Amino acid sequence: MLKTLEMKNFTVFGESKLDFSPGLNVIIGENGSGKTHLLKLPYAAMALSAELRKKKPPSPPSKKLLQPDMAEKLINVFRPEGLGRLVRRKQGRNRCEARVGFTKPRCDLRFSFATQSKSDVVVEKLPSEWLDKAPVFLPPRELLTIYPGFLSLYEERHLEFEETWRDTCALLGASALKGPHAHKIKEALTPLEDALDGRIDLHKNGRFYLKGGGVGVGSMEMPLVAEGHRKLAMLARLIATGSLLDKGCLFWDEPESNLNPKLIREISRALLHICKNGVQVVAATHSLFLLRELDMLLKEERFANIRRRYFALGRGEAGVVVQQGGSVEEVGPLTLLDEQIMQSDRFLSDQFLEESA
Repeated sequence: MLKTLEMKNFTVFGESKLDFSPGLNVIIGENGSGKTHLLKLPYAAMALSAELRKKKPPSPPSKKLLQPDMAEKLINVFRPEGLGRLVRRKQGRNRCEARVGFTKPRCDLRFSFATQSKSDVVVEKLPSEWLDKAPVFLPPRELLTIYPGFLSLYEERHLEFEETWRDTCALLGASALKGPHAHKIKEALTPLEDALDGRIDLHKNGRFYLKGGGVGVGSMEMPLVAEGHRKLAMLARLIATGSLLDKGCLFWDEPESNLNPKLIREISRALLHICKNGVQVVAATHSLFLLRELDMLLKEERFANIRRRYFALGRGEAGVVVQQGGSVEEVGPLTLLDEQIMQSDRFLSDQFLEESA
């Protein structure tokens, strides 16, 4: 599992160190504050490590192997014009340094690159072994509707899509697990399938369907399913394939995007059920509703043992500053949340005045 992330001069950040919980981690900040970057940087390192482990024949970690591949992965995940564009902008040359630490120190990685770098990464601490499980990255939009034909098109053509989409589609298309994992998968899938009122099926024609339940027909193709349910369906499929089962890591960028409050509640419960099943979750959000829902659910007995960590992003003279703690209250005043709270207060005040009149 991801344990720490240390950065210096990375995009909008000056110098920061994040200490992650093995359970739920929530990154909170305004648009443009760097939330997505905090997901993509550790994801790129973890995904590459898992990819290199699967290469045949497998190769032990070496700088000769890792340095060009790390540069390529960062470029494909972030899509800058050159690697140096990921270095924090200031006058003159600068250098970005990053260290990704894990609960298994043998997998730790430290690397750097400079402003003038096009595709050159210097690995300063080499892991002695690769990660054994690939992380999952979910973007704000769902991917089930673009899945048919996307992987082959991505490999054959130059597309300006982030490689996270390619990686996640590959995981969605994996075969469902059977055998000794069946009981645990069923246990994890039940709350999601109850919320969907059906189950997810990948047809031989390459399209995903929602089958059974209350959809009114035997099966419904994904473009006809509500977007919120498609997001739940992605989670269900990734659990069924084993990607979100036992010691995995889920990075989710704005899980609340394009969802109504009822579906945000379903997503909140789904995230905590995933944590209960041993998967580390790192989510980025600017939704007060999602934060409040998670806070209320974490007070319930069934979720009370989930360890959690919150990270608040705020702008400072030396770049974006990260505050962190075990609760939202510990990470200090958040302008983003204050605005939403003040709007609620103004609305209730106006309602009270209208009723009094």
